[in-house]
Amino acid sequence: MSLALATEGPLDKRCLVVDLDGTLIRSDLLMEMAFGFIGQSPLAALRLPFWLWQGRAVLKRRLAEAVPVDVATLPYDEAVLARIRAARAQGHPVYLASASDARVVEAVSAHLGLFDGCFASDGRINLSGRSKADRLVDAFGEGNFDYIGNGRIDLPVWERAATAIAVGASARVERELARQKGDFERIASESSRYGWLRVLRPHQWAKNVLVGVPLLTAHQFTPTAIVLTMLAAIAFSLCASATYILNDLIDIGPDRGHPTKRMRPFASGELSFTAGALMAVVCLTIGVSIAALISWRFLAVLAIYLGLTIAYSLVLKRKMLIDAITLAGLYTVRVVAGGAAIGVPISEWLLGFSMFMFLSLALVKRYSELAMRFDAGLPSPTNRNYKLEDLPIVAALAAASGYCAVIVLALYLSSDTVRVLYSRPEILWLVCPVLLYWISRVLMLSHRRLLHDDPIVFALKDRVSLLATAVIILLGALAAIP
Repeated sequence: MSLALATEGPLDKRCLVVDLDGTLIRSDLLMEMAFGFIGQSPLAALRLPFWLWQGRAVLKRRLAEAVPVDVATLPYDEAVLARIRAARAQGHPVYLASASDARVVEAVSAHLGLFDGCFASDGRINLSGRSKADRLVDAFGEGNFDYIGNGRIDLPVWERAATAIAVGASARVERELARQKGDFERIASESSRYGWLRVLRPHQWAKNVLVGVPLLTAHQFTPTAIVLTMLAAIAFSLCASATYILNDLIDIGPDRGHPTKRMRPFASGELSFTAGALMAVVCLTIGVSIAALISWRFLAVLAIYLGLTIAYSLVLKRKMLIDAITLAGLYTVRVVAGGAAIGVPISEWLLGFSMFMFLSLALVKRYSELAMRFDAGLPSPTNRNYKLEDLPIVAALAAASGYCAVIVLALYLSSDTVRVLYSRPEILWLVCPVLLYWISRVLMLSHRRLLHDDPIVFALKDRVSLLATAVIILLGALAAIP
């Protein structure tokens, strides 16, 4: 029998019963814990099908035992909370009834302190749909309770409630509810029409201009090469968005404890897990289809990028320094992909420069994240293998890697390859001091807590960075003029 902390038997005063997932909170705890479990133990996630085969109640109990849920940071719907407080002020008993496991439901009830009791799945019975309706009728009597729900699964409960109250229900569910009950109440739930766009992180697409580096370094400015490079950037942008969604779904718990990441669409409850999974599949499908049209070599490089990104999201991002090296590799893969798209071999000098430069920027990103937590008095991150006391060494490693990138560039400028591509290669030596200045400035800004974005995204919005880029392009053009 499902757990029930509610008073048995009909009540003199009609009570209010509130659903949890999608109603009291703008999230789905089952999906949230499942993605969290996959993120914290990818191999152990193979147990999920076995638990599901034993029943949804068993699955929910096992996940509740394995994945901690910080109920204080859950995205509670303020409109529903206001309705609950209004009912209590009028003397109506209020109960929480959810298909989620009792461990989580009890924790939510205790945290809010607004409920007279709760009902939940107990590891044997999945308290959902008709099962929940029967349980509430046994406890309160037919038509002796009002019920707040959000989805089609709540229709059997609404049918036996005195008053049906819908929160953020779809138009189809509302039509079915209207046919079933006639009149019903509606609570407007907060929503954002731009949440779906923010979760794609279009500002991060700017990183994919890196696929155009081989086009510039090889001086392949033919119409075909330009079109292929543009298609390659689009393919990478769509596939990258799919991986960003996966990462957000896995990191939803830690994100809610982060000063800024808690406002991301999934962490804040703006978007549902179902919508996120669908968006990821659509982006991935379109991106891979475009890649297949470009060439099989480009598709192979994109597959490597996706595999490395998924490995990063599931495992590598928790490994100290390996995470930064992986990020540097993901940036470098974009350069390799650009060469594969237009059929140009990538110079070892370009690969070496890319790895050192992007490792420096990845370490700057980690430094900024740690510095923000340090200044806010927060503990060391739980989803990264870094400590706050690592700040000085992370800064030193970032500086060393950045300067190594300039050394590799200087060695390249001394090679015979440059003399073949450029008429006046000596002009390119002026690129070195520009890069030294830019790298040093990024490090200083990060140390002063003035760099809050990803360094590459910052560079695309920072006037000084854009000026430095323009100077480098100008120097390259002057060096190439016969």
